[in-house]
Amino acid sequence: MSFSSFALDPRCLDVLKTLGIKTPMPVQAQAIPIVAEGHDLIATAQTGTGKTLGFALPSLSKLCKGKQEKNMMLVLVPTRELAVQVHAVIRDFGQALKIRSTAIYGGVGMNPQIDALRRGCGVIVATPGRLLDHLQQGTLDFKNLKVLVLDEADRMLDMGFLPDIKRILSQLPKKRQTLMFSATFDDDVTKLAREMLDNPKRVTVGMTTRPVDTVKQVTYAVRQEDKTGLLLSIFKHEKPASALIFTRTKHRADRVGKMLRNTQYSVSVIHGNRTQSQRQIALDGFKSGKYQILVATDVAARGIDVDNISHVINFDIPDAADAYIHRIGRTGRAQATGDAITFVTPEDRSLLRDIEKKIGKALPKVAWDQPLEKGAEVQFREERSSRFSRPASSSRQSHSGSSRPSSEFASRSGESSARRFQGHGAPGRKKKAQPHSSSNRFGYRGKSEDGEKRSSGAVPPPNGRPRRPQKSRRRVMVKG
Repeated sequence: MSFSSFALDPRCLDVLKTLGIKTPMPVQAQAIPIVAEGHDLIATAQTGTGKTLGFALPSLSKLCKGKQEKNMMLVLVPTRELAVQVHAVIRDFGQALKIRSTAIYGGVGMNPQIDALRRGCGVIVATPGRLLDHLQQGTLDFKNLKVLVLDEADRMLDMGFLPDIKRILSQLPKKRQTLMFSATFDDDVTKLAREMLDNPKRVTVGMTTRPVDTVKQVTYAVRQEDKTGLLLSIFKHEKPASALIFTRTKHRADRVGKMLRNTQYSVSVIHGNRTQSQRQIALDGFKSGKYQILVATDVAARGIDVDNISHVINFDIPDAADAYIHRIGRTGRAQATGDAITFVTPEDRSLLRDIEKKIGKALPKVAWDQPLEKGAEVQFREERSSRFSRPASSSRQSHSGSSRPSSEFASRSGESSARRFQGHGAPGRKKKAQPHSSSNRFGYRGKSEDGEKRSSGAVPPPNGRPRRPQKSRRRVMVKG
């Protein structure tokens, strides 16, 4: 099958030929005929499968046949980066079809956007927040709207844009074609689809709860303080051509970026505290190959469309399983291969279980302190080593010495990493003796397994010490 078999404008085919795109991907092959016929559509496909062309090609081909008006098509996206990239795709085809387009997003001034809207644009690509700003100021209206697209609908709901989306929908004409594209399809997306779409067709490509098969996934057990050493070791042995590193916080993204720069790697960093121009410069440098490494927070998880990313590294495991799928979807795009590496601390075990449940399989686990040869994957072992099964007395003796034995504390064997991963304490560490009763002498029972405090009725004393009885103070009234 080729694009010429669809009802697309010949000028679109010329642009595809120029871009070197010959064969439609599965989601495009199914979505293009439905959109071209004018039906509403719900398309669920994995990240990196070419959904943008699935709605851009047929929609632009239809719009160019009628009267050219302002704001005929609206594409809502969750992030600035995604707005820029979707607009870049639409602009390439719109220029050939004589259809103007613009991108509207926050973090930049409104005046250039207002000027573009006054000149007239057939296609608007926007984030919900900035679009509402323009609607409130009256700088645009959608009385001529014919096509509405929600791209990455699940991500918009995750980011709390549902109230904004409903406010936007209230200002759009009821008679329109609505297309919803999403990487996952949960109950919230289903409810929104019922409110927005009219008898939609449904397209599902692949297992949307699993990453693409071309991505090789692996996890490393590591303590939080050892992550930077593990990261440098991976770069030394794997030698990734282009790597995307995700962190949980902005501060950590800056710190990891600074550490990599100090080791002579070319690095750029993007997160919410960066201005839009800084973020765009970082992305453009990463795309062009100027920067080998891009460190980012989840703000960029769905806004990066860069070919040939060889490695995605989760320096911090994501808080949600869906976020994991979207993160590692940055590699292995368009049927290319890639590696996804996730660092897992003992505190992250529950998050890892959620991810494995979501994708339907256990992820390979590697003891990072072993030689990092490619393919050297080992399963974490739960059993304790015989050298750590010593009586408590010998453990106390070793702990009370002036220096720790290297065999227990200094060495990082694969088994010790496995035991850390399974939540065991550090070997040889002396534990405080617990009273035989279920509560201590103050009547405080500590915490249950789920973290809730348990009490026998008494209030826990401050700092583990009983309160001293307070002396009563009497006021003496002296009559003068």
